[in-house]
Amino acid sequence: MESAVEGRTASVLFAGFRALGLFSNDIPHVVRYNALKRRFYVTTCVGKSFHTYDVQKLSLVAVSNSVPQDICCMAADGRLVFAAYGNVFSAFARNKEIVHTFKGHKAEIHLLQPFGDHVISVDTDSVLIIWHIYSEEEYLQLTFDKSVFKISTILHPSTYLNKVLLGSEQGSLQLWNIKSNKLLYTFPGWKVGVTALQQAPAVDVVAIGLVSGQVVIHNIKFDETLMKFHQDWGPITSISFRTDGHPIMAAGSPCGHIGLWDLEDKKLINQMRNAHSTAISGLTFLHREPLLVTNGADNALRIWIFDGPTGEGRLLRLRMGHSASLTKIRYYGQNGQQILSASQDGTLQSFSTVHEKFNKSLGHGLVNKKIVKRKGLQNTMSVRLPPITQFAAEEARQSDWDGVIACHQGKLSCSTWNYQRSTIGAYFLKPKNVKANSATATAVDITSCGNFAIIGLSSGAVDVYNMQSGIHRGSFGDEKAHAGSVRGVAVDGLNQLAITAGSERLLKFWNFKSKVLVHSLSLDSPPNVMLLHRDSGILGLALDDFSITVLDIETRKIVREFSGHQGQINDMTFSPDGRWLISAAMDCSVRTWDLPSGCLIDCFLLDSAPLNVTMSPTGDFLATSHVDHLGIYLWSNISLYSVVSLRPLPPDYVPSVLMLPGTCQTQGLEALEEQIEPSDEMIEYESPEQLNEQLVTLSLLPESRWKNLLNLDVIKKKNKPKEPPKVPQSAPFFIPTVPGLVPRFAVPEPTSDPQQSKVVNLGILAQKSNFYLKLEEGLQNNQYEGALNLLKELGPSGIETELRNLSPEDGGSIEAMRSFLSMIGVMLDRKRDFELAQAYLALFLKVSDVRYFPFWVALTGNNILQRWTCSDPQSWVSSWTRDM
Repeated sequence: MESAVEGRTASVLFAGFRALGLFSNDIPHVVRYNALKRRFYVTTCVGKSFHTYDVQKLSLVAVSNSVPQDICCMAADGRLVFAAYGNVFSAFARNKEIVHTFKGHKAEIHLLQPFGDHVISVDTDSVLIIWHIYSEEEYLQLTFDKSVFKISTILHPSTYLNKVLLGSEQGSLQLWNIKSNKLLYTFPGWKVGVTALQQAPAVDVVAIGLVSGQVVIHNIKFDETLMKFHQDWGPITSISFRTDGHPIMAAGSPCGHIGLWDLEDKKLINQMRNAHSTAISGLTFLHREPLLVTNGADNALRIWIFDGPTGEGRLLRLRMGHSASLTKIRYYGQNGQQILSASQDGTLQSFSTVHEKFNKSLGHGLVNKKIVKRKGLQNTMSVRLPPITQFAAEEARQSDWDGVIACHQGKLSCSTWNYQRSTIGAYFLKPKNVKANSATATAVDITSCGNFAIIGLSSGAVDVYNMQSGIHRGSFGDEKAHAGSVRGVAVDGLNQLAITAGSERLLKFWNFKSKVLVHSLSLDSPPNVMLLHRDSGILGLALDDFSITVLDIETRKIVREFSGHQGQINDMTFSPDGRWLISAAMDCSVRTWDLPSGCLIDCFLLDSAPLNVTMSPTGDFLATSHVDHLGIYLWSNISLYSVVSLRPLPPDYVPSVLMLPGTCQTQGLEALEEQIEPSDEMIEYESPEQLNEQLVTLSLLPESRWKNLLNLDVIKKKNKPKEPPKVPQSAPFFIPTVPGLVPRFAVPEPTSDPQQSKVVNLGILAQKSNFYLKLEEGLQNNQYEGALNLLKELGPSGIETELRNLSPEDGGSIEAMRSFLSMIGVMLDRKRDFELAQAYLALFLKVSDVRYFPFWVALTGNNILQRWTCSDPQSWVSSWTRDM
């Protein structure tokens, strides 16, 4: 087993399942139209895969299979979706499966353009290759000098057969005929780089976005500029035109604003400020509909509708996740289907592990929500609360009042939130005698009943508040609970004991009602994270020296100490039964500690340091969040659906690096199939037939096969029918008759053969059974395994029949009875099938004739028959069988 543990590198407890909360990134989206269903679909990139949404309800339709690297650009036609990763790109059918792969570039691909049965790809070295889609063969390759013409955009102008328009970072544009491989025309440009090209509704007219923020409407047929627009928000990221009868053009910017321009009046008619919190990656007007689809690097996909009189777009539908790194995640409720998460973007959101339609955002925290409503502020950035650093939630009274409390970065007051209403609560909890800038809230907890909140401050004070009224209900300690900053607070399940941890290396136990100090414990190092498992009363402390201390709050003693992390421990979580403690640290490792044995049983590394870790109340998933990642990653608990052998890991164990799961569930399943291979750990133990020759071994037959052998006559008597079956009174429906004029019943004619005998020949019924033949063979070779196996396959009635047929009166013989007794002797000598030997022998003595007892003793000389020579054999058999 030690060699098996040494050879193991992957996690045996957790396998990557899928990622939550990922909707979009900085790659522009792709819009497709399905003529059969008459619906628009939008495809967005999320790392190594892409999502396809139905625009009508913005519901998730499909998730593609993952590719080896992050997707760097996308394109689509009516049949396929093309996605490039590195210097390779693939074609996906049905928004999921890879059907074609194209290899030939030496640099990273950053542009794709479908072109009928061909597709055009451009890499960062300005190498343009035209591929035939179905044969995957290279049709044409063009190489440009990067210092003179570095391709930045590509466009196929409408009605321009076999022609493409290329824009460059130097500012010039070129029109090529790719069939004849000829440069048709070079546009000098405007001396600034081209960032976007978009076909206008009019033929020969193209919109050109520049780095300077200008949008040039240009006629490429006559090389004539029709109009120019300028935006002060930086380079143009994307352009789109309305095609529903309104001459409107939308242009995106790096700061998240969208400008709407009237092409007839040649002026700016509206601004959509803060449409996204980051740069506008892509925007597309749906064909002949007043709908605008936008996506950005803020992990949001939005659909805007233009139905107002002023031409301003309003938000119609959205799919949004966090736009910055997560600060805290915790499962909400006891069903394990919702995960609450806080982020550096200042939002508090809930993600469902079942379906995306159950996701909801609790929004940004506002300093004063009433002022915002009264003044009608559109830009609430100035009144938003700082990001949430810690929060605690309890669903016990969520329908009555707020059930979530959160402390914010650099803020003294803590905000309450209502999960059911998906909004910030009515109270900001803070002590009255403390100045706003003198301390900040560092730790929070809510009692299991949902009535009280405990808040720890950086000044060392710990206060209790009522969640329903927001009233201050007392403080721990005379002036302060701790001399240093409070690192953690917790309350047991019965509201009897409160535990606080301070940076001065003290852990204090308080009476929750009287606020009196009960016990104080000194720690070896300042605590960093504190976590209480209320059901078992186990308290986990992660210290600044990278060690973990586990205490029992009943005895207030340290019960376990763990060490092994090489970096700061960011978070911990308990399994639902309290047997495992899972820790995540800055050394990119996630370790699982077994509390009963005090050993490390699982460890794996990740390519990004885990910031938070939480386990489902049902134990099916482990959720993690990571540095520079916007999603929540689920890891399935393998021990729930597979045989897992947990062995203590040696101190020099070197774990392997696991990849973060993607948004497609099959990825984790495929990885799990590769991971679970036959090994020494997974071989099940097979017990031998007999542990030792000196030990009595029983058979594996059920008791119904041998326990009632002596009571078969009683059972048959009970099952005997009380009265014989009655003959039906009515005559049969058809009675045989004799043909003739007068109907007569047919009478069977008596036989006149004098040779026919009325004595039944029993010779046919006196054939020897297989068991009888095996016993005869046993007399010759002393091998009784075959006869014993036949008896094991029979039921109680069949065993009784076989044993009765051994006597001479029923067609047997003395030799067969002697062979049976020899078989019993062999079974007793080997000490195997002991209960069968006793049951078979008891039944044999019961059904055999007593006259044969002295003969058997003289014939066999076996010790098991010596007691049959008593004066009253029948009474001895009765007493012996009764003792059995």
